[in-house]
Amino acid sequence: MDMKRSTDRILTTHCGSLPRPKDLLDRMKAKASGEPYDREAYEARVRSAVAEIVRQQAACGIDIPTDGEQGKPGFFAYVRERLAGFEARPDAQFPRFTAETEAFPEYYEEYMGRAMTGAAITPIIPLVCNGPVSYRGLEAVRRDIDNLKAAVAGAKAEDVFLPSVAPSGVGFNEYYGTEQEYFEAVGAAMHHEYQAIVDAGFLVQIDDPFLTEIFSRPGITVAARRDAAEMWVAALNGALRGIPAESVRFHTCYGINEGPRVHDAPLKDIVDVMLKINAGAYSFEAANPRHEHEYHVWETVKLPGGKALIPGVITHASNIVEHPELIAERIVRYAQRVGRENVIAGTDCGFSSQATYHPEVHPTVVWEKFRAMAEGARLATRQLWG
Repeated sequence: MDMKRSTDRILTTHCGSLPRPKDLLDRMKAKASGEPYDREAYEARVRSAVAEIVRQQAACGIDIPTDGEQGKPGFFAYVRERLAGFEARPDAQFPRFTAETEAFPEYYEEYMGRAMTGAAITPIIPLVCNGPVSYRGLEAVRRDIDNLKAAVAGAKAEDVFLPSVAPSGVGFNEYYGTEQEYFEAVGAAMHHEYQAIVDAGFLVQIDDPFLTEIFSRPGITVAARRDAAEMWVAALNGALRGIPAESVRFHTCYGINEGPRVHDAPLKDIVDVMLKINAGAYSFEAANPRHEHEYHVWETVKLPGGKALIPGVITHASNIVEHPELIAERIVRYAQRVGRENVIAGTDCGFSSQATYHPEVHPTVVWEKFRAMAEGARLATRQLWG
């Protein structure tokens, strides 16, 4: 399907994950922990939760909704059931966000324990590739598709998207001879999921916070960072082979929600690599105070023809509800630089990347943020179209 554009008004969307209902979390926790659970009741509750979350998105003014990742325990943890060739390794230690955590050890020790992965309904266990990678998740992705199709059947939506993780977010390699071979193998496997989503008539959103993380990783040269990023992009483009760019949204963020964030890589270091991805739209953080100024990047970087931007105009890192007039300002800044038809209002990241009883932004605040974004989009539309 061709991606809808802001041809006569600013459209609104978000990044995917939304808080799950408590009773669904209870069932999800039992399933993830290996406890007895009623599979039919679980799947029925996922279906009804997707229907509820789509209705809420529409009621709050979201033009391009999704399933809220209601059936997923986390934005990358869900691949445990969809990819063969991996084992969960609870004792594995893989450095993430090391520049940040080493700069503010006391803060992040406390923060990671109560939020992010520390608040998930089950421990986030690293996956290690220990054999040939293959895709075994067609039944699972078809359930996601069927649930979302049923939910949007009676809803007013300009477009519909379904998130899926990038090859770089799946796990760590101990089987393939080179990292390039590994990421190509993961990409070839994930292609089946991407294709299934697009074949169903949805946009596929590729979630990839790791692209930005590599640019802030300490201990490697600038050239090595770029080489790694280029390799990841090549693997992702391979995974998207045969899928039109107009059916693909790419989302990247910085992997940490609320924190100092002084080691976030600047957008200007990443943007040229990001634009090499075979996507029709690019979603990125733009509302939090570490990145709000980066709209200036688009004064020197030309957005390729036929592409759109989905800058975050509300953030997942604060319970403050942004004022609609500020949201409109943020939208207009981008519209003035890349064209009003090439801007879709979005969010910095998801509001519940991990299934948790205690999301950092309270669910009632999420919906109020969405309503503020819809009003900000209306204000920006009046400014941009008259």
